[in-house]
Amino acid sequence: MSTESPGRAAPSWAAPRAAADRARPGRLALYGFAAATAVDLGSLLAGWHLGHVIAKPLLMPLLVAYAITRGAPRLLVAALLFGWGGDLALLFDAEAAFLVGMGSFAVGHVCYLVLFGKRPANPLLGGAYGLALLGTVALLWADLPADLRIPVAGYSLLLTAMAFRSSAHGLRAGIGGALFLLSDTLIATGVAAWPQLPRPDFWIMATYLAAQYLLATGATPREAGVR
Repeated sequence: MSTESPGRAAPSWAAPRAAADRARPGRLALYGFAAATAVDLGSLLAGWHLGHVIAKPLLMPLLVAYAITRGAPRLLVAALLFGWGGDLALLFDAEAAFLVGMGSFAVGHVCYLVLFGKRPANPLLGGAYGLALLGTVALLWADLPADLRIPVAGYSLLLTAMAFRSSAHGLRAGIGGALFLLSDTLIATGVAAWPQLPRPDFWIMATYLAAQYLLATGATPREAGVR
């Protein structure tokens, strides 16, 4: 005889509905991130500064909320939150704010490096990243403000290490790390007063947001079902 109590079992349709209910907060956060991204990038293209100021502070908290619903590790959440701190600092057009923002991003990169651990990565890719680092710093050095040269060089070393180590966590995270490096290189060329693409802020934010999204989803456990 069965010891189960008939009539106490959940109906067959309940499990899918319960799963959908659990997934709803994550979808809402992701839709919010997509909407804030569209507003931010659209504002940069249109030259609407207020739209950028409103949308930018919302981006990382929404991505954090999405990542948490997908079982994100604490170090990933910390990395994204330090990225948020950098975002807020860079809303202010001052050298002190730039240094604070760079410092906040640097701590975020340390979180990513610890998260990525010691998984093996392609040494040829590491060599390519090393050459890119040396070449970029050498080219930018003379054009950077004197008091920013050492901080930018140190930050670039940390960022390049993060980009390289991200490749050990899979293709998605590796592309995210590479885009983060590209985004911050675009910032550095602006600080060095090099010729810029039209709407440089748009390209900086587009590559940065793609980078953080790919890192966030690439560094989340596969079993969480991230897309």
